[in-house]
Amino acid sequence: MKIDPYKHRERYFSWKEKVKDGIPEISRENSDLILQYVYDMEKGINISSKNVKGSRSFIRLNTIRDKMCFFAKKFKEIYGINKVTEIKEEQVISFFSDMKNGVIKKVDGGIYNSVDTYSKVFKAFWHWYQKINRKNGKELQDITLDLDTRQEKPNWVYLTEEEVKKLCDSAKYEYKVLMMFLFDTGIRSPTELMNIKVSDFFNDFKELNIREEVSKTFGRRIKLMLSSQLIKEYVNRFGINHDSYIFTADPSITNRYLKRLAERVLGKKMSPAGANYSNLTMYDFRHCSCCYWLPRYKSESALKYRFGWKKSEKIHYYSELLGMRDTIAEEDMLVDVTKTEIEKRLEKSEKEKEIMQERLANMEEYIRKFREVADKLHVQITA
Repeated sequence: MKIDPYKHRERYFSWKEKVKDGIPEISRENSDLILQYVYDMEKGINISSKNVKGSRSFIRLNTIRDKMCFFAKKFKEIYGINKVTEIKEEQVISFFSDMKNGVIKKVDGGIYNSVDTYSKVFKAFWHWYQKINRKNGKELQDITLDLDTRQEKPNWVYLTEEEVKKLCDSAKYEYKVLMMFLFDTGIRSPTELMNIKVSDFFNDFKELNIREEVSKTFGRRIKLMLSSQLIKEYVNRFGINHDSYIFTADPSITNRYLKRLAERVLGKKMSPAGANYSNLTMYDFRHCSCCYWLPRYKSESALKYRFGWKKSEKIHYYSELLGMRDTIAEEDMLVDVTKTEIEKRLEKSEKEKEIMQERLANMEEYIRKFREVADKLHVQITA
């Protein structure tokens, strides 16, 4: 069974039970429409031809129902619209632009982050709405064509290998093991992390198998180069069973500890990736691990395999090339002309070597024959 750290499945079915008679605080029209959309996505039907087929994950379903209810309330508040499908193209573009620019604010006055997630949800919803109308013989205009859905890269905490070691030296034992494991493997946390069992380690804890069923993309078997001995000692110290999970701490508690630790050891100043050290979370270690391994892996495909990525663009997304160094060497500067000249010199040297070896062989043969004659003369004289 796969562990769901954030209880996405549980939260979804709990919500589904509560809204059997309709979603509260929004109009009946919106409630019926949103429930129809969410349930279709749960079953994987009426998916737009532009999107991946199949039922949506519980993470996605919770995001959809949350964002759609948000749209229903905000469209009513700002535009006086009782049904989200009544919104006009100009209003859609203006709405998401105002969210991004801080004109539309949160209840606490803060600015919305990751507006691209909101716009992607609405875009997917509208394409679904187009499809069910098309089935009924009605063509609808795509009002989301000019919607900006570019992903906004959030700031994160960048740590060097030395800074990770500083944190480990000041951390409680179990957190030291966790941080080195995260930094070494670059594993997705907490989703993949919390599903790792002792039985997933091989070759005396030098290799880790991230199973297909617990990975977001694909299963993979990777080498542990920094944390192998620590993990082995950790398992033995706490007597963790072969089929037991290793990292079971609540992610929110772990992240709170990491924030306090980073502030105490590294301070509140901003890291090179834009976020303050005091905002360190488990997620940041995936970024830092990518930065560490990027200059060490000889092939891009091998690096993607380690991190469970299918697209090369993920390498830049996670590393932003932080910590990279210039690895050019003098031998890399040997262009073809230079190489040809060197090859000629080597060829000449080889020929000279062959001549010398031939001369040496002739000399040895001459000495051998000389000794034979000398031995015969010696025998004759002493006879």
